[in-house]
Amino acid sequence: MQLNSKLIRATLTGALGGLLFGFDTVVISGAIDALVRLYGLNPHDKGFTVAIGLVGTVIGALSAGQIGQRLGSRETLRITALLYIASALGCGLAWNWPSFLVFRFIGGLGIGASSVLGPVYIAELAPAKWRGRLVATFQFNVVFGIMLAYISNYLIRTMHLGAAEWRWQVGIATLPALGFLVLLFGIPRSPRWSASRNEIDEALAVLKMMGDPDPKAELADIQAAIEQEHAAAHERVFQWKYRYPLFLAISIGAFNQLAGINAILYYLNDIFAYAGFNQVSSDLQAIVIGATNLVFCIVGMSLIDKAGRKTLLLIGAAGCASCLGGVAWVFSSQSHHGALLWLLVAYIALFSVSQGSVIWVYLGEVFPTSVRSKGQGVGSASHWFMNALIAQMFPVIVNKMSTASPFIFFAAMTVVQFIVVLMVYPETKRQSLEQLQRRLIRA
Repeated sequence: MQLNSKLIRATLTGALGGLLFGFDTVVISGAIDALVRLYGLNPHDKGFTVAIGLVGTVIGALSAGQIGQRLGSRETLRITALLYIASALGCGLAWNWPSFLVFRFIGGLGIGASSVLGPVYIAELAPAKWRGRLVATFQFNVVFGIMLAYISNYLIRTMHLGAAEWRWQVGIATLPALGFLVLLFGIPRSPRWSASRNEIDEALAVLKMMGDPDPKAELADIQAAIEQEHAAAHERVFQWKYRYPLFLAISIGAFNQLAGINAILYYLNDIFAYAGFNQVSSDLQAIVIGATNLVFCIVGMSLIDKAGRKTLLLIGAAGCASCLGGVAWVFSSQSHHGALLWLLVAYIALFSVSQGSVIWVYLGEVFPTSVRSKGQGVGSASHWFMNALIAQMFPVIVNKMSTASPFIFFAAMTVVQFIVVLMVYPETKRQSLEQLQRRLIRA
């Protein structure tokens, strides 16, 4: 089958939440130093300013599953768009540090919810043949949003806006958030969600609209899976039979952050400053990092349904461990600072082509329909909880120990990840969601 325009439009709209996700989480890297100076923040307060959005993200990720199950992914994504708008406007107009924290927390709620429901919506809409690549568009938009945030920070800095500079940096996200909200009124509901509400005609119409080669057979498979799920009313995700998917979701979410990716992205300007680069130079190098992230996310998307999820995870873990070890060596030896950019570029490339492309696809695949949103929420919450903890502790550890210390830890964690993926993780490429359900659920 060929991709059609309606499937592409629905996929890109669902994935636009990823752009806001990437932009909102990373834009703080350009504004944090101004906030530190303005409000006299110490290392703990600086870490908390970054981490408070991630606390909201954990809560948003955990609650999005239940809300999405009740209202549907499309309707719940509209709520996340409103949260994004409120957060961007509020942070840009914040009158003191506590008010900035409140609006950043609200943005975190939107990020957490969209990180769950965006991939779920796309996974439930996409035919099995295209699912990996289409769900990976969510991650593509995340890294595109990250690059846009770095470019936006740099361009706004060149405008010399003075004391208002940081307000423009965080407030500009209002524009794409408004666009996201408008576009969400032009896409259909998930056929799996419609079928679960016994709206069969709507489900069949959406499958046909999305270009499914045999929509009636696909609908019959969906209905059969739903009938099995209805055997247990109000299905809970934390059950013994879901132990394998739960382990996969929690571990892949945690490993994604234990590799240090978001700590590096949030504090990228600081990392370059520790190596002696000035602010404008740090902004420009951040753009190089963002562009690398984007390019290799595209490479990962092209490989995910060919090489497979597990193979990419193994390649990425081995390569990232080597690069992180190199960064730790640069800081511990206080030499070869010129190698820092290239080590980080190689790290970002390897991360993007592997974990960055795989995580949201994998989380959208390993749970059955009855608990998919909830299971995605658990994995996403694991990801964001670890993210918040590392974001909070990174400046504290650098201040109390050394700049090399967190990178030594990240390198060790990627080695552990390699071993766990090799021994435990299954391959999920080219299997329907219903086939995976039968394979992964254990009595």
